[in-house]
Amino acid sequence: MPPEIGIVVTARNEADCLPQTLAALARAFPGASVVVADDGSSDATPDVARDAGADVVRSERPVGKGGAATRGAERLLATGVERAVLLCDGDLGASAAQLVRLVEAVDAGESDLAVASFARRIGGGFGIAVGFARWAVARRTGLELSAPISGQRAMRPEVLRAVLPFAPGFGMETGMTIDAHRAGYRLVEIELDLEHRGTGRTAAGFAHRARQLADFARVYASRR
Repeated sequence: MPPEIGIVVTARNEADCLPQTLAALARAFPGASVVVADDGSSDATPDVARDAGADVVRSERPVGKGGAATRGAERLLATGVERAVLLCDGDLGASAAQLVRLVEAVDAGESDLAVASFARRIGGGFGIAVGFARWAVARRTGLELSAPISGQRAMRPEVLRAVLPFAPGFGMETGMTIDAHRAGYRLVEIELDLEHRGTGRTAAGFAHRARQLADFARVYASRR
């Protein structure tokens, strides 16, 4: 029997946070089909996911978030999921239980694509990358969003099919938003008190955001 709700969790080297995330999702969405899209992790992420009962789609080497999530979403759609699909990151921990609100918004017809915005800022740099993503989405769609790159999203299965394949790398969410809007789907942002692994103002953090910015720019150029 096809599952009513399907969940794709993207993860790379999240063996420490993933057990709490998957446990929270299991409590919030009993009976849901869960696929962990592992982007070439070098730690125990795939083993942790399997131990929690998730289906694992593993890339042997890193292919980027968009590539890994596309494979996970395709695996999930093959199960025939009927009601709603939730996309989320593997580092949310216990706060993942709050994502119920996104599915509720889709079920109630409030939106075709419900996106979580974080109630509290965790980590981050000077806002250049996310600011560019906001500008890019506004230029391509007219939408003024607070969380254009949030990876926590719920939608109906037909919406997911319409936005696949995802844009490569960190451009996944920006591209998804533009593609969904152009296909005529309605988007709403919902503020949730979520937690995640933040990147600070360190060399590694700035390098991460530079990669994000480059991916956002590629999405913007490709969606003229």
